[in-house]
Amino acid sequence: MNTVELIEALKEIVKEKGIDEDFIFQALEAALVSAYKKNYGTSQNVKVAINRTTGEIHVYAQKKVVEEITNDLLEVSLEDAKKINPIYELEDIVDFEVTPKDFGRVAAQTAKQSVVQKIREAEREILFKEFVEKENDIISGMVQKIERIKDTSKYNVIVELGKIETILPPPEQIPNEDYNQGDRLKFYITEVKRTSKGPNIVISRTHPGLVKRLFELEVPEIFNGVVEIKSIAREAGSRTKIAVYTRDENVDPTGACVGPKGVRVQNVVNELKGEKIDIVKWSKDPAEYIANALSPAKVVSVEINEEERNAKVVVPDYQLSLAIGKEGQNARLAAKLTGWKIDIKSESQAKV
Repeated sequence: MNTVELIEALKEIVKEKGIDEDFIFQALEAALVSAYKKNYGTSQNVKVAINRTTGEIHVYAQKKVVEEITNDLLEVSLEDAKKINPIYELEDIVDFEVTPKDFGRVAAQTAKQSVVQKIREAEREILFKEFVEKENDIISGMVQKIERIKDTSKYNVIVELGKIETILPPPEQIPNEDYNQGDRLKFYITEVKRTSKGPNIVISRTHPGLVKRLFELEVPEIFNGVVEIKSIAREAGSRTKIAVYTRDENVDPTGACVGPKGVRVQNVVNELKGEKIDIVKWSKDPAEYIANALSPAKVVSVEINEEERNAKVVVPDYQLSLAIGKEGQNARLAAKLTGWKIDIKSESQAKV
């Protein structure tokens, strides 16, 4: 391959892969400097320039303009510099061409090695930039395979995200959710790390952010900011509570999230494989907010202790088990959603 063919091939590669042309040529020029010094054993300061149209390669020894020369490999006198060009002054750098006759062959060999490496680096950087912009967002992916973790009953799920694969580890898997090869699912990107082997994408199916972003996709009023998600409490695979609010008196924030015939919330539930979702109205009044958060249970009264951030809630006798929930889940999620400690009693218990 001659230098013209080399340049044409490089330009084709950078165009095809979307890599910055300057990055590749600068990397190649730097590699050729090293190749020149290695092959021709010089301690001179050297630069290489590649003509990006013709493919011609020129090697220059660079010398600093000085009053008195102490090293003629690195320095040139002001008198000699001005013979080359009168504009030169002290401390300027003068280029002297030292291109060997057979340097094209050396260049071609060097290019193959350095360019392949630099292209890989550039591709990794492009991928990193692409995914780092999606941090704290959701992405669709396809399950490639399921791998059992040695000496355990747990599995890693290998997920393909376009040009890259990543792992959905057990802690980020929804409990009791089945993963099968070929499944297309949505994942929440919690973190994107830069590594020497390319970006490491950390994904989750359990993060509350997944629910938030799913509602933003399904509910136009959330996407355009009319309805705001104030808080989310989630026990992945079982139940989520989401508190919503709007300043627009003409909009029902919970109704907007439920959607016509419940279609919006049902789409989110379907993506989460049947996870129950309670949509409650946020209020700046803590008593009202806590009562709403205990939905679907009905609340008789809420007594607030601001100092201890504690709430005593009274519910009808027949609503007590519903308010507390199975294994305390409803009360636990309500407390997490509101940020208040909640003590629930039935009307009979409250009278004692």
